[in-house]
Amino acid sequence: MSSSIPSFFVYGEPEQKLEPGFFHVETVMARQNLHQGQVKAHKHDQMGQITYWLSGGGTYFIDDKPLDFLAPAVSFVPSGIVHGFSVDPETSDAIVVSVADGALLSIRENTTLALDRPTMIRGDGEDRHWRRLAELLDIVADEYAGGAPGTQRMLASLVAAVLTQIARLAAATPDTAQPTQAMLATELRRLIDVRFRENWSVGHYTDALATTPHLLAKASKDAFGMQVKDFEPSDPSQIIQGVRSFAKEGFDLTIGVGFANNASISQVAKENPDL
Repeated sequence: MSSSIPSFFVYGEPEQKLEPGFFHVETVMARQNLHQGQVKAHKHDQMGQITYWLSGGGTYFIDDKPLDFLAPAVSFVPSGIVHGFSVDPETSDAIVVSVADGALLSIRENTTLALDRPTMIRGDGEDRHWRRLAELLDIVADEYAGGAPGTQRMLASLVAAVLTQIARLAAATPDTAQPTQAMLATELRRLIDVRFRENWSVGHYTDALATTPHLLAKASKDAFGMQVKDFEPSDPSQIIQGVRSFAKEGFDLTIGVGFANNASISQVAKENPDL
């Protein structure tokens, strides 16, 4: 299924290589001629997105979980997560802030929101915390439109503040969207590619994804047909780099690189004779 889901730069535009500090801000209805309020399932493989609904309502979906909403509502969707929505184009609009994964790496250190999993919350526009979020996003939009010197640095700080405000709202909102099994599997795959050299236990992944061992095992089995402990990095270049670095230090390659067993090392060596 995932192979049939399009990956865009911004909605409707072919994917392109992004600069590490890339930001993009626009309203949903700036592209009304493309979608008429019906944005089909898609993803962005190189950037995360904040979507703040200013008006209207409808159904937003993250992966396979639909969420009915009325403004105000806000979501953060990491790169690679399928999402879309159905709204009335005459009454609904939102600010969309797109942030390259490279920029999110530095922003991660300055926000309390977990950036490796999706979040959506619905709220009350009269609440002062939601008003603060709206004000922050107004400043983000103004800063982006102005294009003054130092805009990228300013946007990084502002986006960190927006994400932290979303985390605060999520902590106080009981109906925060929780990851489905498909989301858990996607997030697990991403975390394994990041943490494979650290020999993380199942417990580490369970804690990082805020789930239970049972749910994580089920998501892994249903999506990939294997247990969490049997995973290896999806990118062969990561394995090769890991073998080289750990071999130089004299570490146990099976443990250090994250292989399931020694046979896996032999297989990588056979497929990569220059290793």
